[in-house]
Amino acid sequence: MTQTARETMTQASFPGNPDAEGSRPATQSVAAGHPAPAATGTSTLNPFALRIAEQFRSETYRPTLVPGLARLMDFLLLVAVGSGATMVLEGDSLAAWLRFAPVFTGGALLAVLFLQLADAYQRPALKGVRRALMRLLLAWVLAFALATPTLILLPSEQGPPLRWLAAWLCGGVLMLCFGRVALSAAISRWARKGQMERRVVIIGGGEPAKGLIRALEAQRDGDIRICGIFDDRRSDRSPEIIAGYPKLGTFAELVEFCRLARVDMLIIALPLSAERRILTLLRKLWVLPIDIRLAAHANNLRFRPRNYSHIGQVAMLDIFDKPIADWDSVAKRIFDVTFTLLALMLFWPVMIAAAIAVKFSSPGPVFFKQKRHGFNNEEIEVLKFRSMYTNQSDPSARRAVTRDDPRVTPIGRFLRKSSIDELPQLFNVLKGDLSLVGPRPHAVAGQTADRTYVEIVESYFARHRVKPGVTGWAQINGWRGEIDSDDKIRFRTAHDLYYIENWSLWFDLKILLLTPIRLLNTENAY
Repeated sequence: MTQTARETMTQASFPGNPDAEGSRPATQSVAAGHPAPAATGTSTLNPFALRIAEQFRSETYRPTLVPGLARLMDFLLLVAVGSGATMVLEGDSLAAWLRFAPVFTGGALLAVLFLQLADAYQRPALKGVRRALMRLLLAWVLAFALATPTLILLPSEQGPPLRWLAAWLCGGVLMLCFGRVALSAAISRWARKGQMERRVVIIGGGEPAKGLIRALEAQRDGDIRICGIFDDRRSDRSPEIIAGYPKLGTFAELVEFCRLARVDMLIIALPLSAERRILTLLRKLWVLPIDIRLAAHANNLRFRPRNYSHIGQVAMLDIFDKPIADWDSVAKRIFDVTFTLLALMLFWPVMIAAAIAVKFSSPGPVFFKQKRHGFNNEEIEVLKFRSMYTNQSDPSARRAVTRDDPRVTPIGRFLRKSSIDELPQLFNVLKGDLSLVGPRPHAVAGQTADRTYVEIVESYFARHRVKPGVTGWAQINGWRGEIDSDDKIRFRTAHDLYYIENWSLWFDLKILLLTPIRLLNTENAY
């Protein structure tokens, strides 16, 4: 159902061929998006829903990250104990470390594997140290017993070092226990502050919503925080208070509420028979960077078990998943920072030369700052080298730069054609506003002709479900530069959505490597 719904919406919104090939890079886009209500400072939310949304503005740690964090912590602690024991007892020579490294690294991996098999990374075990203590000790002793015999196979005149073995065994026990106590305390602290929870909005009221809420509240060790309920029906069919939770507004207000609040999941509490109503909702909601689920616990229709996900024991049908979430987002952030630092080390002479050229070519600042749409339609301030005369600059980008535009300085024309003017956006990447690869950010107030992009492409805002990028799939396929026709924004958006649905680190690397090659074609760069 998820794939079918996504394909139907995409095909309906983007006519033409979304895979058209081109030859121009992703560095300059004077296109602009239409600001969401949250970005403009005005609100169509009712005052009560607005107050609730403000209470959920703070960031949270997704609970799904914690098991992976625990695995990484256990592995690093055991490796650290093995390294420390080697340096203290066997000398700090490289030869000694290389001799023992395979043993304590392999033992740490085995310990993590056995802890996984023993369910020591489940939420109850992570929250309560006493529950997991025996599992920790048994898993570590078993891993130690399997790893240490390999020392006999290593060249040594004195045989297996008993002191080192004892230090690694006892040190491993202490560090595993210490790590779990610290992690359990951190989880409790995050939970008390509301920083570790999945914030949920229920869509639909009445008895289905009431039954869903009761089922969610019955889950042990739950991490669900219900923010409220949205429903279009009148109070006689859908009460204002359902199972103790308020009805915050109508479906028309839901998207803006989710833009303002840090909502993690939408759960549709409607029967599967309400297909038309569900599809109408999904056409509005899929532009949000949020997990969307259909409550299946009360539906009589049954699918194969693999079609369901669960919140505790409550069955859900997955409709949409938040793209690039959890450990994928961590991996992408590491990718961004690593390659951005490499790029800065490589291009810093070019950036200094460009800054000097801009400063002495015409009066005004070196950098140009522009408000653009970022993740989830939030406004970000993007840096560029100034390429226009200061008194003729257009921060709003309502008037796109055209070929031989008199507002562009001579040095600015070169910077734009070579895309050197975009290099300061590397600092936006380090700040976290941009990613190296993603949909190009469009100016908040820009438009094509007399229409905003969202008026041309119904699902335009779906491209904001991930962070915008310095370069992107649309740009290396030729959709770069001025947007002077409806088809250009349609094809750009189609390529952006293709990137989001097919994201991987390899895809990012491919786009990054192709970007300098496509920079050689400057047909639409002006």
